[in-house]
Formats: sequence, structure tokens, C-alpha cells
Amino acid sequence: MSKSQRTAAIIVAAGRGLRAGSGGPKQYRTLAGRSVIARAMEPFCIHPEIFAVQPVTNPDDAAMFNQAVSGLNYQPAVGGGATRQASVRAGLEALAGLSPDVVLIHDAARAFVTPALISRAIEAAGRTGAALPVIAVTDTIKQVDAAEQVEATPERAKLRIAQTPQAFRFDVILDAHRRAARDGRDDFTDDAAIAEWAGLTVSTFEGDVANMKLTTPEDFVREESRLGALLGDVRTGTGYDVHAFGDGDHVWLCGLKVPHNRGFLAHSDGDVGLHALVDAILGALADGDIGSHFPPSDPQWKGAASDKFLKYAVDRLTARGGRIANLEVTMICERPKIGPLRDAMRAKIAEITGVPVARVAVKATTSERLGFTGREEGIAATASATIRLPWGPNGLDG
Repeated sequence: MSKSQRTAAIIVAAGRGLRAGSGGPKQYRTLAGRSVIARAMEPFCIHPEIFAVQPVTNPDDAAMFNQAVSGLNYQPAVGGGATRQASVRAGLEALAGLSPDVVLIHDAARAFVTPALISRAIEAAGRTGAALPVIAVTDTIKQVDAAEQVEATPERAKLRIAQTPQAFRFDVILDAHRRAARDGRDDFTDDAAIAEWAGLTVSTFEGDVANMKLTTPEDFVREESRLGALLGDVRTGTGYDVHAFGDGDHVWLCGLKVPHNRGFLAHSDGDVGLHALVDAILGALADGDIGSHFPPSDPQWKGAASDKFLKYAVDRLTARGGRIANLEVTMICERPKIGPLRDAMRAKIAEITGVPVARVAVKATTSERLGFTGREEGIAATASATIRLPWGPNGLDG
């Protein structure tokens, strides 16, 4: 492919995934703590040869989609149609104004696409104009009739299993989709079939056996087990923070603005709970502390909301392929009373970090009127974070 050619990608995510069982659309379910659609989209969003990623979603899923792919860079999602074919055409029409030369079309239910496979797709499209990744059939295939009786045994050497991303010159696949729509053809199960119908020659390139489509409940159980086994490097970090009281009428605690007769003396918003959590996550990663990443001498952090710091720490973890197993914060103060706010604090931390609220604990204690917290001169917090990282060479993460 010429370096002057521009490549875009469409992520098809408008389906309901009914065969995957209960639990909502399968693309928004999680595997090892991360949504299927985020796993499917991210390799395209960060690939150096792709300039635009166009999601196609069900408009009813807007809230789930926005939460699932938070932090990724992509074009505004467009609504899909009643069929996969209609959804792909919606994505193509949305990209038409950007004039890509090549487009990759990928199913959101394929969560394990690799950068290498994407690169092969881009190269194949630039070389042949229409191509799809395939893997060899290793089992004998039987063709059966309506009564489930064998009609034929196809020659296995000529059979391939089709995958995505399928790759095309943008103008030719857009034209093929428009022609199919005009002719009332809406029965194509993939874009290579539309290209074949339109008279294009479709080539193949090497797929990836790990690039399987999540379809049944058993697929999710298997992949959750596999990913869990890979995330075998379990670590725990701890954090501690304290801030003195000053003038004010509220304090920030665990992401909540809490009315109080004092405020915090702090460079940022002074949220001791979130600061302690940041240090706990960074400590588990052996990645410095909050002061080394957000020095108080830097004026850009003056008055900053501490959820930015916590999101940053989680992003550092995610970038290394890890996930959070558990978060715990203990607030140490006489007032304000934490008990009535505990569940709201847990929910806020879960929202910021993207982990289930069942994996977040908030506790509180007093110091029995002893020390600076007992004298109500400030608030302290301790925290712990248990994380899981993938094993790397020699049992260490990369």
C-alpha cells in the first residue's frame, strides 16, 4: 500500500447478540474487566496507518457505548440498520465525506484483533482492492439437507473460514453497497459476499486463529478463563494522604463534593481519598507516586479535580494490559460523617475507574479524638489497590 493512501475503519456494533444469552448486547459485556467493544476498537484507534475509526451502533445503546469506549479516539457513532449490511452501509456513507482510499470493516464481536492482522488487511486492500482474512478448515465439513442428512462432503483443501477486518478500496465497496440497496438485496452476511456479487475479485490473506467471534455463552466463559489465566501477576499497592483544613464550606472526598464548615488547604481539590487510591495503584505498578506524576509545583494542577489523577493511574494500568481486582479506601476523620455517603462514594470511584462497584470498598474510622484528625485539624486516608497484570518473559510483565 502506498503511504499516500488513507485508511479508515468501520466497527459494526449495532447487533443484539441474542445467541450470546442474557446480559445485554454482547459487545458491551466485559472480558477480564474490559468491554468487548473496547477490545475490538482500540487496536484500530491506535494503529498508525488508520486516520479515522467509524463506529456503527444501535442508538438505544448510546450510554453503554460511550461508557464502554471512554478514552478512545473515534468518529461520532452513527446509527445502524435492521441488518448488518444496512449498518455497514451507514458507516460507509458516514465516512464518504472524509474520502478515505481504503476501508477496513470489522465486527465488534471480534475482540482479539491484533495490530499485525490490521496491517495485513491494509496491505492486502492496497494491493488487490478487495480482500478478507481467512484461516484453514481443519475439520471435515458435511453439507446436509433439511432433514439433516448428508448431501455432500466438500473438499476441505478448498475451504476457508472468513474473518474480519475485511478490506476494500473505499469507492468500490461503497458503490457495491449502494447498488445492492437499490436492487433490494439485503441478504449478504459479509462484505466480501457483496463484493463478489458486484463482480469484484476478492483475494484472501492470512487470518488469525485467535481472532474468533464471540457468539455463544460458552465463548464468553472460555475467553474469560483464558484471559484470567494470563493475568496471573497479582500485586497490591498502598497509599496514604492527608490534608489540613482551611477556610471553606465544603471538602472533596472520594469524588464527592461534601458540605462542611471548613475547606482543604491543597494545591488541587485536596481529595485525600482519591489521592490515596492513586498512590495505591501507582505503587502496585511500581510506577512512582502521585507527586512524581503531578508535582504540586506545576501550576496546571492548581485546583485540579482529582478524578483526573485517578483516571490517569487507571490508564497507566490498562496500558500494561492489567486490570483492577479490588480498591479499598479508609477515611480517618471525626467529621464529616462518612457512613451516610459510603455507597455514593463507592459508586463514584467505580464510575471513575470503570470497575464494578462490588470491587470498591469505602470505610471510615475516627482517631478517638487523638492527634490532628481527632482535633479536627484535617482528614487522612489510607488506600489499597489489588491489580492483575499479564505474565511476561520469565514470569515478569513487559
